[in-house]
Amino acid sequence: MIQSRCMSLVEAVTNVAVGYALALATQIVVFPWFGLHPSLGENLAIGAIFVGISLLRSYTLRRLFERWCSRPHRRR
Repeated sequence: MIQSRCMSLVEAVTNVAVGYALALATQIVVFPWFGLHPSLGENLAIGAIFVGISLLRSYTLRRLFERWCSRPHRRR
């Protein structure tokens, strides 16, 4: 089954949103262990940067795999 571009984007956004919440909670807990004490705003900004990168990565990989899987297979 081929996934539409729109559904690839919906999947990528959902995946990244869940990851963002988890990453933010992890940053708040783990950063102090390493002597880092960013404010909530700084944590949100750091997370937002990684969200953008993650969204682009997830969507691009999904489209690549869709392209590879939808090609007719050649026999050698």
